[in-house]
Amino acid sequence: MDGDQNPEAKPKKTVGPSSTSAYRDPQYWDERFSNEEHYEWLKDYSHFRHLIQAHIKPGSSVLELGCGNSQLSEELYKDGITEITCTDLSAVAVEKMRERLLYKGYKEIKVLEADMLDLPFSDECFDVVIEKGTMDVLFVDSGDPWNPRPETVTKVTAMLESVHRVLKPDGIFISISFGQPHFRRPLFNAPKFTWSFEWIAFGDGFHYFFYISRKGRRSSHCEESCEKHEQPSINLLHEELESEDYIFRMNIDC
Repeated sequence: MDGDQNPEAKPKKTVGPSSTSAYRDPQYWDERFSNEEHYEWLKDYSHFRHLIQAHIKPGSSVLELGCGNSQLSEELYKDGITEITCTDLSAVAVEKMRERLLYKGYKEIKVLEADMLDLPFSDECFDVVIEKGTMDVLFVDSGDPWNPRPETVTKVTAMLESVHRVLKPDGIFISISFGQPHFRRPLFNAPKFTWSFEWIAFGDGFHYFFYISRKGRRSSHCEESCEKHEQPSINLLHEELESEDYIFRMNIDC
């Protein structure tokens, strides 16, 4: 391909929405992806690469939810994880991601349009499912974080059920989020799920959370299954979020 065909040749500046509700609007994402070549939510791969390497092995079949225009799949591929399927609800994001991966030579990575609340895959077909900041969008305008709105719980539960279904019996779900463990635990530990619930904090200043749920590893005692590796202090530093401010309107503070 010549230079004019490079899908990344003319990067454009990201502009956040006027209101947080836009993050739930598919049209917003289509318009954004039409004008934005690349954006990393919740830090780029270099900040949690050591955590990924500890939990994903080369040869694993990996499903990425809400790929958007992130470079996560490319970074995983460079680290030897080549059986990757990316999904996004936005047809625009999917088409542009396909073009970018093809241009860079990552022909093995599959990119599909799909709703993470109802994944179009057979049962128990992935070793790993990973999402980075995608589930957090479901918590936009969720109300009291200790008692989120029923519609929020319904959507998050549908997503987790879908993920749990497509994971192999010993599969792993990795969720990279700014949502704190005491708010996520009740959802992950619903009786219908057989996975464990562990988390690791990373980042300086503003801490992000790397959740690991191993299917079939849930303890009979909830507190034993909810392992925490590190207790961070939470400092909301706006500069960490680079131009996006929607998390400040999602009521994540204690």
